[in-house]
Amino acid sequence: MTETPPLHTLDPLNRFSDRATDYQKYRPSYPKAAIDKILSDLGDPTQLTAADVGAGTGISARLLSDRGLQVWAIEPNAAMSTEAEPYPRVEFRQATAEHTELPNQSVNLVTCFQSFHWFEPEQALQEFRRILKPGGRLALIWNTRDFDDPFTQEYGELLQQASNKHPALDRMETLPQNSYFPTFEKHCFALEHALDLPALIGNTKSRSYVPSSGELLDRLLQHLEALYQRNADAQGLVYVKYQTKVFIAGA
Repeated sequence: MTETPPLHTLDPLNRFSDRATDYQKYRPSYPKAAIDKILSDLGDPTQLTAADVGAGTGISARLLSDRGLQVWAIEPNAAMSTEAEPYPRVEFRQATAEHTELPNQSVNLVTCFQSFHWFEPEQALQEFRRILKPGGRLALIWNTRDFDDPFTQEYGELLQQASNKHPALDRMETLPQNSYFPTFEKHCFALEHALDLPALIGNTKSRSYVPSSGELLDRLLQHLEALYQRNADAQGLVYVKYQTKVFIAGA
């Protein structure tokens, strides 16, 4: 049996370059309750600085900024950060999780929304420990499709078929055992993402493991439209259900 390669070896720095526009427009956000939990007991948010690592187009950085935090959005892919609109208290830096280029003990919070599985875990966690202030916090967050929902399950099956069962579909979603953050809490929150047909297609094309052209993509789009037509409500919307998983560890 061929061993699945670690995701950090599959060109994570460039694989989203041609997906950035769809990513910005069509990826889901995160539940308010999840952000509440991440910030709980850290003190006045307006006095906090966060490093949002693997910030993409700034979806999560904006959520933190809306709470009053100063946010360093760490993103190695220039195409992704270029799609990010200017936003109060958010400053993008082109750097990696393993080398953020932030000073020692400079942030109160490190967040990784939908990104940690693309990092080399040992190096990234060592780096996060270095930049966190004493008493600071690490939060790893994933929106995971909820296959207890029939529509979401069928949608996930279409993605799996089109991607030839890409390893990212079975990504690690936890804080791995390590010496830098030995204990953590896990929390889970429900999320529903409403999509019309163009948004369903855009959300699909934002995923790096989905073909960007060719017969496989054409077939996937045909199946997506059929799935949409069978499930759209009176408002022309379908709903992808997620469980937002949040892993929190203290520095």
